Amino acid sequence: MDATPPNEDEQTKLWNGRAGRAWVDAQEVLDGMFKPFEDLLVAAVSAESGGRVLDVGCGTGSTLLAVARRLGAKGHCLGIDISEPMLALARVRAEREGTTASFIRANAQNHAFEPASFDLIISRFGVMFFDDPVRAFENLRRAARHDAELRFIAWRSAADNPFMTTAERAAAPLLPNLPVRKPGGPGQFAFADRNRGSSILEESGWAEIELQPIDVACTLPEKELLGYVTRLGPVGLLLQEADDQTRTQVIETVRAAFAPYVHGAEVRFTAACWQVTARAR
Repeated sequence: MDATPPNEDEQTKLWNGRAGRAWVDAQEVLDGMFKPFEDLLVAAVSAESGGRVLDVGCGTGSTLLAVARRLGAKGHCLGIDISEPMLALARVRAEREGTTASFIRANAQNHAFEPASFDLIISRFGVMFFDDPVRAFENLRRAARHDAELRFIAWRSAADNPFMTTAERAAAPLLPNLPVRKPGGPGQFAFADRNRGSSILEESGWAEIELQPIDVACTLPEKELLGYVTRLGPVGLLLQEADDQTRTQVIETVRAAFAPYVHGAEVRFTAACWQVTARAR
């Protein structure tokens, strides 16, 4: 199912290009690494509280498919994302499972959802990329039924997540074109500031807002580390265009920087996040 394609803004180009394809290629690794967050979101789902669920920034579909499995025939699960490569994989996975979960390519910031149509709106790292977050959460609020719950997980600050910025810090001297993260701008750490996160939700009409800090142990196989570093994130995107000499230098430097996180065949780190809940009143 396709809605009108979103405008070709910076985020749309990114997630329909190299970033989206990289996430598709790394789907199994990323789903395994972020499984603890998926479990937190799925645990809050119950048929008794209503079976109409929206997953914002659903990506390749892992969280929504897990929700659909939990709800079974009582569920009506919809995923929305701007990345066609990621949604294409999500649809294949849904068809493989025989689930009724469906997916649309659209921007949740301005998509014309049916008003008051969802009992629960969730997201695993999918709501940090809006260029106008207040407008986006207002739109989601209109799509929520009375007393519906909003529940999502977002990263805390870059300082709280040194693993997530290790590659950038190590590669910066070798990659002068490495983009600088803009505090509060669209991107991984858009919800770093607790007060700003609360203010966005208050301004957009949500009630009973709570941002709970959580520190979650995550792992990935050591054999997947180089693939993770060289395909994903700002460093990974630049490496896809780098010459062989620069690429080799960066990979060697970055791999050494990750040494403190490597424990035998496993890479371990702590993900510092917000578990955010709010209510549509």
